[in-house]
Amino acid sequence: MDVTRIGSLPIPAASGAGAPKEAGVTAPEGKASFGAVLKDSLAQVNSLQHEADAAIQSLATGGTATLHDTMLAVQKAELSFKLMMQVRNKIVEAYQEVLRMQV
Repeated sequence: MDVTRIGSLPIPAASGAGAPKEAGVTAPEGKASFGAVLKDSLAQVNSLQHEADAAIQSLATGGTATLHDTMLAVQKAELSFKLMMQVRNKIVEAYQEVLRMQV
């Protein structure tokens, strides 16, 4: 994951009354926006959940999955879900902190 310092990002020029020209926020060229990175991470967590479900189903129906592989898939999915929840909690905390700021 590429982590860029905030100070190194270009500051967009304000137009007229200080409103941005576009309603959507775009990332600098070659860089993914925060929303895109978040969506990609959620898709990866979802994929791991589906893989774990498929491994459980294969083990329960007598498929080719072994208990070891199934447990690894379940634990990987659980760990990624817990990480996603912690990131979500930090984002919510940051949002609430911004709301508490006095202007």
